[in-house]
Amino acid sequence: MTEKPLGHGNSRAFETFGVFQDASADFTKLPDMEIIRTPIQDLIVFRPTPIRDERGYFTRTLDVKILADAGVDPSSFKQVNQSRSYQGVRRGLHGRSGAGEAKLVRCANGAVLDVVVDARPGSTTFGKVMTFLLDDQVCTQVYIPRGFLHGFQALTGVTDVVYRIDEFHAPNSDVTVRHDDPDLAIPWPGPATIMSARDGEGGISWVDYRRQLVGTEAVLRY
Repeated sequence: MTEKPLGHGNSRAFETFGVFQDASADFTKLPDMEIIRTPIQDLIVFRPTPIRDERGYFTRTLDVKILADAGVDPSSFKQVNQSRSYQGVRRGLHGRSGAGEAKLVRCANGAVLDVVVDARPGSTTFGKVMTFLLDDQVCTQVYIPRGFLHGFQALTGVTDVVYRIDEFHAPNSDVTVRHDDPDLAIPWPGPATIMSARDGEGGISWVDYRRQLVGTEAVLRY
């Protein structure tokens, strides 16, 4: 038998435990996350396999080895941010000037339609839009490389989105492109119920943003 000291605030000075063998080799192993390559280079989906029972489920939300296997440096992330949105709220399209920032995005509560736009000059998929359903049941995550625009619309009453970001927040480098730009033609799931003033009316057009990115109208014909 072994004795484990407890804190001084406990009326018992010691609690006795039985000696046990290390049985970790027999523990249930979580299935690996699936790494899914999208048609856009470096835009990667990670899909875990939640273990479900009558209590609910247990799932992995971060595995540094799997990130590294996918070509993502897990040590690059500097901040974890969380937003809460109510049904119909639309955020975006947001980007960042200069070197930009990469994000690993998941929906921790509820569901969102997540939207990305490849805004990397020189990319073979420059201007391509992709959408993903992120929710708290399948627990899919999307790795969004630097140089993308990003936004989402909340599909449930209370929706929490968690972002791991590889740069510190710098409001002066924020960029907003119009969520309803006709050239992007994003297939939003429904009308926006609430938007910030910046997102609703303050965004620039995709054409103007492309001009900023490439510096010449000659390259606007992608």
